[in-house]
Formats: sequence, C-alpha cells, structure tokens
Amino acid sequence: MGILLNEDSRILVQGITGREGSFHARTGMAYGTNVVAGVTPGRGGQLFEDKVPVFNSVEEAVAETGANVSLIFVPPPFAPDAIVESADAGVPLIACITEGVPVQDMAKVARYLERKPVRLIGPNCPGMINPGARCKVGIMPANIHMPGRVGVVSRSGTLTYEAVGQLTSLGLGQSSCVGIGGDPIVGTSFAEILRLYNDDPDTDIIVFIGEIGGTMEQEAAAYIKESVTKPVCTLIVGATAPPGKRMGHAGAIITGDSARAEAKIEAMREAGAHIIPTPADIGATAQTVMQGMA
Repeated sequence: MGILLNEDSRILVQGITGREGSFHARTGMAYGTNVVAGVTPGRGGQLFEDKVPVFNSVEEAVAETGANVSLIFVPPPFAPDAIVESADAGVPLIACITEGVPVQDMAKVARYLERKPVRLIGPNCPGMINPGARCKVGIMPANIHMPGRVGVVSRSGTLTYEAVGQLTSLGLGQSSCVGIGGDPIVGTSFAEILRLYNDDPDTDIIVFIGEIGGTMEQEAAAYIKESVTKPVCTLIVGATAPPGKRMGHAGAIITGDSARAEAKIEAMREAGAHIIPTPADIGATAQTVMQGMA
C-alpha cells in the first residue's frame, strides 16, 4: 500500500516539545499516524498529549518503543546532529523538515549516511504521507489527500499540495506523496523514489514535479527512459527564473545550461514522460493519461 510508510510505521518526533514539532505531531496523530515517542534532551519522562512518552535521546526512545521512523523538527544548527543521532540509533527512515541547514554540514552528513542502512528524506522538505495507511510524517495537510493509485514526488512542498488538491478534486487518489526537499544536498533523489513507485503494485501512475537547479531531473529522466514502466506526468517549474538568482529553495538556482527548466523539460520529453504545461494542468494531465490507460 504505497511506499515508505505503512500501518507498521512507528513514529518518533525529535523536537516534539517545540512549537513546530508539537503542532505537527498533533496533526499527524489526529490523522491516524502512530506517534510512539518524542525526543527532547532534558525533557525525558514527560508525556506529550498525556500519552506519548518523551525521551532524552533517540537511542532510548527506539529501545523503549520500537520506533522505526524519525521525524525531525529542530533548529538548523542542530539538525545534522539530529539526523546522525537517529541513524546511529538504527532508525531506518528519517524525515528532516528543517529548512536552512548549512550545505557544508549536509555534505558531511550525506557522506556519513552512506555507511548506514538508512534512508533520509529532506532536509527542507514537507515529508511524506500514505493516505491509505492514514500515516503522515511531516507538514503535508492531511485533509486534501485521499487513498488511490497516483504516486506524487516533488522538490516543492507547495506544489505537492497543489498537485494533490487537483488530483483529489478529480477523484484521483494518491498511493503515497513524497517531498524530497529543495536544498542542494538531500538524502533521497528523484530516481530513488521513482524506483520505489515503479516497483509498487499499488501505484499506477506517477506525478513528478521538478524545478530549476542541479541535475536531479536529468538523472531522473535517464532512469525513466531505462527502467520505469509506468506513465510519468512531469511538471518542471522555473522557466522564467534569471540565471544566478536563487528562487525560493536553496537549490533552485540556475548555475549552467543543465540547471535551466528548458533542459530539464527536454530531457523528460526524450524519456517519454507526459509534459504538464503549467501548474494548473497537473490534475487534468494525470486524468487524461489515466483515461488513456483505461
């Protein structure tokens, strides 16, 4: 039932007693997410919402609750250590929502995680959701999602919500939605999520939302051409962005021809993806493709 999350996901929230961590832990729990632990150093022994135990360390939380997913809401200077702490505690899936993590710090963390059996989503991402399992890890608004067979992957949180809103309004539910993050260095690439969706028997079609900056979209296009057997509908945003100016995300900056929207769109077209003309056409394009499949 979708990718990454399922009914067996047991969530711990790093920073659960902070403003953002507590708010999104509550909304996740209201949706049905199985939040089993929180971690805030110095707050061990407390209860969050009178039922979720708070621990001083991730290692202690995992040992006591069997948590297997970590959701990180801590300030940027401490996020790299929080990621490493979860990895060292044996948590196999980590989502770091924090924006503004220094790139140099993330480069070190990425290299460290190469030696660990762990998947990191983010940083600077909206997280992930599996509507069928009623499991939300991050900041995605639960009310716009519905269970279905469309997989969504995006660098942009806002455009993820826009895509889901359009799909749901057309009766096209989602198997899973994943926001990989908009920083120059993120833990999981587009190609890796495409592989998971392609192998997922509950996903029939993939909606892919990329943007200017870097070459992840071209790498994804190469993977689509070689390995993806399911239809992919692609939107690439940032066509009017001026070179050298960051547009929103830290990674959304044109630093060469390959970083331009035009180059990414052309790569996707050559890979056989269905090009979505504008953000307003996400749902309609997916609907047309699905009708053609039927």
